[in-house]
Amino acid sequence: MPHALTRRDLLKTSAAGAFAPAAFAWGTGPTRAAEPETRFVDGEPPAIAEGSYTIAVLPDTQMYCQAHPEGFQTQTEWIAKNRDARNVTCVLHLGDITNRNTPEQWEVAAAAMQTLDGVVPYVLVPGNHDYSEGGRATDRTTRLNEYFPVERFRDRPTFGGTYDKEPDRMENSFHLFEGGNQKFLVLGLEFGPRKDVIRWANEVVAAHADLPAILITHAYMYFDETRYDWAKYGPKQSWNPHSYGVAAATGGDVADGQELWDGLVRKHGNFVLTLNGHVLNDGLARLTSRDDAGRDVHQTLVNFQMKPNGGDGWLRLIECRPDGTTAVIHDYSPALNQWNASAQNRFDLRLAPVAA
Repeated sequence: MPHALTRRDLLKTSAAGAFAPAAFAWGTGPTRAAEPETRFVDGEPPAIAEGSYTIAVLPDTQMYCQAHPEGFQTQTEWIAKNRDARNVTCVLHLGDITNRNTPEQWEVAAAAMQTLDGVVPYVLVPGNHDYSEGGRATDRTTRLNEYFPVERFRDRPTFGGTYDKEPDRMENSFHLFEGGNQKFLVLGLEFGPRKDVIRWANEVVAAHADLPAILITHAYMYFDETRYDWAKYGPKQSWNPHSYGVAAATGGDVADGQELWDGLVRKHGNFVLTLNGHVLNDGLARLTSRDDAGRDVHQTLVNFQMKPNGGDGWLRLIECRPDGTTAVIHDYSPALNQWNASAQNRFDLRLAPVAA
């Protein structure tokens, strides 16, 4: 989507209900039924089951970095405090770390994430607002590497490597984590990944074919539970990477969700989950598709930036049970000390096994 029309602008224009939150339904249809009333529950989510581990997810922190730094800090402090109680194995940031790619906003992000250094390992990917002056994504310049340099990660036992053509940049990286007795791969890709980045990503996943794989990238799935698909929808599907200046500046060398599905995710027999942010409309959606091996791959969108105070501290907790196939999802706000029991915020996923 051209930067001239912001997500907040679009939300204002849709006040009549065209973009009202909607409930989850399996499939790829363009619309969803109205979501049932939000169900907030006071306190923290239930304790995890014995032998489980937790993956914490931080979607779109951009408005915290612009105006509400306390929200970001509350999130990371809670994660650090609850590392042992919830066996937090890693933290995954889904991009739009900042809103305007300014030093001041990156300093807020660096301070918040520093709370996790030496406590819980984490992965970050850049979103469109992390690129170019003003966060306009007209090219691939970003301050990400100034504030989160490779040297900060290279000696960590979970760090696997970065894009082979850019070894000293963190926009594209992979990491190897272990929770309980389960090892898994996390692949983090830039906003609208370039064709050669996808080549590298395929090589990384193929080299770890025996491990369950999770893909995080900023723009993959839309709020109507379809993947971003420029070839099918064009600009009708707002905020597709192909609609940004970076696409025009690179001769279209960007990939959207459908291109990532066809060119990466479906080709391997070990992806179990994708995670992305980027989309407003309270940014909640889920889709399950069969890969070429006939396995279910769950694809999820989560983004809370349009809530009050830049997101009210909401984050996602993925509890992975010791059976190796069950993931229990809760959305929780340490700022409000509430979790949301609505169908889009509290659900279970059955993760497909990976062939030996």
